Amino acid sequence: MSKNINIPFIGFGTWKLTGEVCVKAVSKALEAGYRHIDTADRYGNHKEVAKAVKDSGIKREEIFITTKVWYTELNYKNVLGSLERFLDELKTDYIDLLLVHWPNRQIPVEETFGAFCELKDTKKIRYYGVSNYTIHHIEDIISKGYRPFVNQVELHPSFNQKELYEYCKSKNILLTAYSPLGMGDELKNPIVVELSKKYNVTPAQVILNWIISRGIAAIPKSTNPVNIKDNLKSLEWKMEKIDVEKINAIEQKPRLLNPPWQEFDY
Repeated sequence: MSKNINIPFIGFGTWKLTGEVCVKAVSKALEAGYRHIDTADRYGNHKEVAKAVKDSGIKREEIFITTKVWYTELNYKNVLGSLERFLDELKTDYIDLLLVHWPNRQIPVEETFGAFCELKDTKKIRYYGVSNYTIHHIEDIISKGYRPFVNQVELHPSFNQKELYEYCKSKNILLTAYSPLGMGDELKNPIVVELSKKYNVTPAQVILNWIISRGIAAIPKSTNPVNIKDNLKSLEWKMEKIDVEKINAIEQKPRLLNPPWQEFDY
């Protein structure tokens, strides 16, 4: 758990999971012990996530649900309207964490975060945050008197977000890593493979444990029941500092996700 937000450090990602595949994967994750499910309006799977949560029999308050508002819907009215629809689709009275999915500087900060604060005050959301935000984006929010609890970004060994990590840490903003395994590419990294042998764990566990050791949350995704269970086991052991540094020193590469609407140069 983070100091500033009560969030499980390993969550279950649902990007590109739809229909029965999504229901089964989320059900398997909840059965394995995950208590943090990450979704988004853009994923089109709110109803499937809701079904898996209901079928699990687990109390709603024991599950941390994150969802996101799309970057074209960030004005005050649309945020409030979107949230009502999210609650209906997810069959819940509140969202644990509501994020801006991608920044959009065409819409004033006050519109979006004014709505977020109102939703927090009325207990329709517990926390709010952002995703894919740069340091400059976050400074813009803070300058207007708002402070996001979380910034969810692409983060894995060959894209470790060192500068953004240090900045968010200084502002007490939790980073959450999406694509933590680099869409599978990082599992073959020689240093990761070497450490998996040393600790007698899988390469995925090595990467997730490294992320957690930096005080960052992660939302790995899988449809394989074995991998779903295995990823959660990354919480069960501790990597030595010298090995954390080895992964920190891995050569950095360009980001994997770079859609046309991104503002990463800001």
